[in-house]
Amino acid sequence: MARSRGGTAPTAVVVAVTLTVLTGLTGCSDDSSPSSVASKAASAVASIGSQATAAIASATAEAGRRLDEVKNGVDAKDAVKLGTPTTDSAGRSTVEVTADNKAGSAKSFAVQVEFKDTGGNLLDTVVVTVSDVPAGKSGTGTARSNRKLSGDVRAETGTALRY
Repeated sequence: MARSRGGTAPTAVVVAVTLTVLTGLTGCSDDSSPSSVASKAASAVASIGSQATAAIASATAEAGRRLDEVKNGVDAKDAVKLGTPTTDSAGRSTVEVTADNKAGSAKSFAVQVEFKDTGGNLLDTVVVTVSDVPAGKSGTGTARSNRKLSGDVRAETGTALRY
């Protein structure tokens, strides 16, 4: 089963962080030469980028672990639809997941939802379970990002398993 792996921080976020870091570094450094400020900014941006990459890697690993727990699952990506992402009161991205059960008995679905920016970069990934959907019926669940996401967030189905 193929799984999407991490992306990079959105360009707008990197630019905003760089400007913030540059502003802060020029006011508190003994050596405020352009090369010193640029070096410190590059180091700070790399650190922030590493933290974002680590968060995405952790979320991707957790999603993979949850999907690996599904026994006798069959591909059900064509039976899953995602709504339009919104932001909840805690600032996290959410999206409604609808799973159509076309099987002859009740089934559950494990759905990996990938939250991406407009450039297609992976921001976060989660797995939501839609349990005990009766035969011939639809069930719903809500996928919620692991952390606050900024910008225009899109949602895509990564892997979907029916079991």
